[in-house]
Amino acid sequence: MTPDQWLALFAGIVGGVLRVGTPFLFVSLGECLTEKSGRINLGLEGVLVLSAMTAFGAAYLSGSPWVGVLAGAVAGGLLAALHGVLCSLARVNDVATGIALMLLGTGLAFYWGKPLIQPQAPQIPAIDLGWWSDSPALRSALSVNMLLPLGLLLAVALYWAFKYTRYGLLVRMAGDSAHAARALGYSVVGIRVVATTLGGMVAGLGGASLTLFYPGSWNEGISSGQGLIAVALVIFARWSPLRCIGAAALFGGAGALGPALQSAGIGWGYHLFNTLPYALTLLILVITCKPGTVAQGSPGELSSTR
Repeated sequence: MTPDQWLALFAGIVGGVLRVGTPFLFVSLGECLTEKSGRINLGLEGVLVLSAMTAFGAAYLSGSPWVGVLAGAVAGGLLAALHGVLCSLARVNDVATGIALMLLGTGLAFYWGKPLIQPQAPQIPAIDLGWWSDSPALRSALSVNMLLPLGLLLAVALYWAFKYTRYGLLVRMAGDSAHAARALGYSVVGIRVVATTLGGMVAGLGGASLTLFYPGSWNEGISSGQGLIAVALVIFARWSPLRCIGAAALFGGAGALGPALQSAGIGWGYHLFNTLPYALTLLILVITCKPGTVAQGSPGELSSTR
């Protein structure tokens, strides 16, 4: 490979970490918050797709990308709240409900989003971190979604809240021991519904990133399963918001490897490299989800030994 090809490959991977990793970051943080309360939300794929469509439609109709971002967060929160309420009912399974709501969210998005496939909506402004470089490829790679700094701050804020604040400790208590939380007079159902709703709103920001920044359009295959991958990503991050940053960067880089190689002039194995995020997901689940063992950092209420 020539130096120019190496630079193109490096720029493509860096760009993937920053662009593709941003939705992964928000969705993983949303799922981390939900699972910390003792509830799993497999419906995040539906949340992501519905919020992506809603954000695009709201931005297109209003002419403002920030209205779209807000609408995406609200849409994600509403669908997640429905999941939280349904899972609070007697004899309702979290996993089955999540799958049903995943189908509901994607179905609603595909139905309502038909008229939005062709139009173009205003995009979220970019932060140019590559102003110092003369390389167009590197400058393009370092053009960062303005939501990315928000995601990084949110990860730090969640870590701090879980460790030092009363509300964060209540969420952790509900996730580690529902009996202890009830014994102290707290509503486990209320805590989980709020945590699930807020987690859906955070994931909704990831949906807004998909349609309002990269790839920056609405189509029915926009998420490529990122909502489902986020569940494995949280396990990989050991339910730590700070580790979610590294996990999102890893999955973002894996997802960008195929296009980066193509931009460097290497066409072989393009479709094979595009499967890397899914292969990573399977590998993480095989390594961490062993029968009879509990993954390190797992909330007690999610443990297989309950």
